[in-house]
Amino acid sequence: MPAINPARLLADLHALRAIGAYKTGVHRPTYGTDDVKSRHWLAGKLTEAGLTATIDGIGNVIGHDPSPGRKLLLGSHLETQNHAGWLDGAMGVIFALEVARTLGQGIDVAGWADEEGHFGSFLGSRSYAGLLPEAEIDGCKSVDDGTPLRIALANAGFAGKPRLTADPARYRGYLEAHIEQGATLEDAGQKIGIVTAIVGSHRFRIVFEGQQNHAGTTRMAVRRDAGVALIKLAAAIEDRFPEIVGPRTVWTTGRITLDPGAPSIVPGKAEMLFQFRDTDPAMLRMLEQAVEALVARANEGPCRVTIAHIGRSIPRQMDEGFQAALERAAERHAPGSHQRMPSGAGHDAQILAEKMPSGMLFVPSINGISHHYSEDTHEADLVLGCQVFADAAADILAAS
Repeated sequence: MPAINPARLLADLHALRAIGAYKTGVHRPTYGTDDVKSRHWLAGKLTEAGLTATIDGIGNVIGHDPSPGRKLLLGSHLETQNHAGWLDGAMGVIFALEVARTLGQGIDVAGWADEEGHFGSFLGSRSYAGLLPEAEIDGCKSVDDGTPLRIALANAGFAGKPRLTADPARYRGYLEAHIEQGATLEDAGQKIGIVTAIVGSHRFRIVFEGQQNHAGTTRMAVRRDAGVALIKLAAAIEDRFPEIVGPRTVWTTGRITLDPGAPSIVPGKAEMLFQFRDTDPAMLRMLEQAVEALVARANEGPCRVTIAHIGRSIPRQMDEGFQAALERAAERHAPGSHQRMPSGAGHDAQILAEKMPSGMLFVPSINGISHHYSEDTHEADLVLGCQVFADAAADILAAS
């Protein structure tokens, strides 16, 4: 199997890290100045590697190998969460670049746009998979400042460019490398994770409407306190979910707001953003039914409670043959130090899996930290992970 160039790999990772550097991490939100700079930087690197590089109308950076024959598509995303880590997404893109240079042919490279959801849900990979209609683009806005997606694309210089879509006949499949973003590998003393499935998530906005009133003169017995209704529902979820969830189910109340949020005013309105995740579609349906039942019960109280879906993703199984190729490569380079595992986070691979066989490799995250500027991975683990990734890619191409 060809050997990667560790010095080149690490140099590129650190060069990309410098674009939008923030403390020990990176701040590179989708279509911002530094994100756009990183996309042009990657296009230059792909061209140097002998690929035909294109930045398309949604901001995807695609490097096509001009040689004949079927290809393996490798990639991840370039943007980051706000003031967050330097490896989330970026590592997979640079692994893909390094594998393309190492193998010499047979590899296409992708730097997807907006996996992190600054404007929508997996916009770049969904666009490439033909799953992003123009009407949805018209309705997307920045979650940070409300900028319409069309304006952001124009400001980035991508408006008017065609959106590229995958030709399934071209590809043997898709492989993505990523930091684990958790501590499973580190806690087990393992070096490589082979992803078996990627979770689906359901996301909700739950709104409570009561009666805003004076906090000093409104008797407790007659209050319609939206904040209290919210807290009771959140507590009811925490009581109910442990009775029905699976071993890998997680759920989170991500944001709570009270209106008007003053200590001398009984809140007349409250809102919570809530999500749950699992790899089992049946479990996701059961959890949704449980939340709806708890909301119905909450409506028996003094406040009106409504629930609305604000997003969902479908869990996806990773291709068994790709898992086997990753496992063989891991055993060559890290014998006994690898394991199969589900992904608790969403990734572009679950989108591409709708169109082609897909697989994922994880490397350990130090202390399990991600979505924070202290996110990191040991350099030895980065090099090992890329070598395993390259071996698996070569194995899959040889078999196609």
